[in-house]
Amino acid sequence: MANLFSELESLGLGRLKNMEVYSNDVPASKEKSSEAKKETVQIVESDLLFDKTYTCPVCDNQFKVKTVRAGKTKLSGADTDLRPRYTPIDSLKYDAIVCPKCGFAALNRFFTYVLPTQSRLIKENISASFKGLKDSGDIYSYDDAITRHKLALVNAIIKKGKLSEKAYTCLKIAWLIRGKTETLDAGTKDYTGVVNTLKKEENEFIGKAYQGFADAFSKEHFPMCGMDEITTTYLVADLARRSGKFDEAYRFISKVIISRQTPERIKQKARDLKDLITADMKLAEEQAGK
Repeated sequence: MANLFSELESLGLGRLKNMEVYSNDVPASKEKSSEAKKETVQIVESDLLFDKTYTCPVCDNQFKVKTVRAGKTKLSGADTDLRPRYTPIDSLKYDAIVCPKCGFAALNRFFTYVLPTQSRLIKENISASFKGLKDSGDIYSYDDAITRHKLALVNAIIKKGKLSEKAYTCLKIAWLIRGKTETLDAGTKDYTGVVNTLKKEENEFIGKAYQGFADAFSKEHFPMCGMDEITTTYLVADLARRSGKFDEAYRFISKVIISRQTPERIKQKARDLKDLITADMKLAEEQAGK
């Protein structure tokens, strides 16, 4: 498996860089644009943020994190894997909450729920060697956001969080990598190589998200990460498609289409996705036959 957590070495967590996302084993204790353009983006983005205070459920430390002001962004669309597209800034960058003292991190929806046994695991395996985050300035870049979300994923693994929490965090990381790719400056050195590397890493996390959600179907109850069963089934179908698992993609999307509980609007989206699955499968077969 590729090293999905290489960014965390600078935080003092290098020994965790080769962790498996869905293993239950816990380790033993021990720029892209011109300066003028960058400045403009920072001014606009920082105006839409404020510092929100949180109390860490692991170490009781009070700290502030950058948060998007309510009503300051607009949903302009969504990808087939439900990645929301916001304007004028990408709100997804600000969803991971990180305690700067102990290193506990989680997506916003999971941050306040930590059991005593989970707290102990985090203190022993993360806090003991955590060196802190570098100052990100007035906004979070995609690199900042990816690092924070990967730290959230490592925490979810260490505390033995639910499959769905780990899967959803993997999905969020994949979305952020996609956002970084889409905004990458065309003048970047070895642009094509960098894009290919980012796409490969995105696919790694898409595959992990698919694995987690697919397993969670038989082990967890709905709603799952705020999603009902129909929405989750649709999502898993697209994650399977993006992972090249076309038989599984057909199986999941067929459930959405035939369910009597599926609203007609969602059924039409499911039919469109089924057509996309068919097209991708044919393309894969043609490429394999060359």
